[in-house]
Amino acid sequence: MHIVLFQPEIPPNTGNVARLCAATRTSLHLIEPLGFSVDDKHVRRAGLDYWPHVDLTVWPGWYAFMREVGSRVRLVMTSARGGTAVQDFRFNKNDALVFGPESRGLPAHMLDGSGHVVRIPIWGEVRSLNMSTAAGIVLYQALAASGELAGR
Repeated sequence: MHIVLFQPEIPPNTGNVARLCAATRTSLHLIEPLGFSVDDKHVRRAGLDYWPHVDLTVWPGWYAFMREVGSRVRLVMTSARGGTAVQDFRFNKNDALVFGPESRGLPAHMLDGSGHVVRIPIWGEVRSLNMSTAAGIVLYQALAASGELAGR
């Protein structure tokens, strides 16, 4: 399982996702440009002392990630506005869960070009969830659905 943050903008969100990845032994991929430096104190603070346990790769862009990793994983895009409800999606162990920038989400061309888009159902007066919260929800659902949580 992989988490991919496409052009993340908010340092503490990325730090929180890194901590999530350390806790679940999930690879984390950051796709540049980033809205901060990975050495940013807010990123480091949110990840606490878990950074040495994060399998982190920073990619110079989407196409570099796709060239190296794209053919080995199934890309599962996330959207606040459309796609299959996360609890109804059939995840597998080789999924890369892709989250977009906090202020705008994934670009339409990425969503439209994917056959795998999931959303977290929201029925309140909120447009979307915080990206790091969404990453936790989707990752744990994916791990459970793919059998990765069995026996833990």
